[in-house]
Amino acid sequence: MCRGLAALSTCLERAKQLKTRLGILLHKPELGHEAESFSTSEQGTKLRNSSEEALEWKKSFDHLLKSKNGVATFHAFLKTEFSEENLEFWLACEEFKKSRSKTKLSSKAHRIFKEFVQNEAPKEVNIDHETRQITQKNLTAATSSCFDAAQAKTRTLMEKDSYPRFLKSTSYQDLTEQATSHSTSKRLHT
Repeated sequence: MCRGLAALSTCLERAKQLKTRLGILLHKPELGHEAESFSTSEQGTKLRNSSEEALEWKKSFDHLLKSKNGVATFHAFLKTEFSEENLEFWLACEEFKKSRSKTKLSSKAHRIFKEFVQNEAPKEVNIDHETRQITQKNLTAATSSCFDAAQAKTRTLMEKDSYPRFLKSTSYQDLTEQATSHSTSKRLHT
């Protein structure tokens, strides 16, 4: 595909653009069978509600994380950047905290650690060595709080890095534009 060092940067840039385009295409919602179950007015209402809800997401990262649609939209955005592991880890930790069975707690903790925290994990999150070691040590007596330090680090990373990029993304801007234009037309008609 690429020949020579001079062509390498051009080739890498084209590959990056292709990766982004493919990622966006892969995560566009398909109407398929869901569209058939809603009437046109129901689809419009659902779209308006989610786009109006999107305006809330820019108020704070907490607003985004508390919204089911917000998390799904943010996850789709992160997938286009191939950086969804932090959100997936954060969500896995939230589910993990709901576990009540001591025996299941330990097995779930080890599964989460192997998937997200250990070195060379399939979906390794970006945390420092010390936090990784503390988390591993916490696994010896797994409690619902054994991932708190690592979860807090990934949350901060998402809030300071991914979240601002999400708010500037074309997909988010399109959602807020729809909401703004809908609320403007709503005021004009009343």
